[in-house]
Amino acid sequence: MMKLIDKLPLTALILVALTLGLAPFSPQPHIVEKLGMLFDGSLSRPIDIFDLLLHGAPWLLLILKLFRLSFSRT
Repeated sequence: MMKLIDKLPLTALILVALTLGLAPFSPQPHIVEKLGMLFDGSLSRPIDIFDLLLHGAPWLLLILKLFRLSFSRT
């Protein structure tokens, strides 16, 4: 799994995180809305959970890639 993350280009991950991860941009990005619902305890509908996973996955991959890059250079 980590070899796959290492092969992903950083610029592509940044682009996907900024587009899919923040879509729709108006009135509020889905990831912000769904994280708010998660912290409020109101994230219970399956479609909301799916939205959180869909819009959160690019950010998670980007964070993993940056984490791997920071420790591979030391």
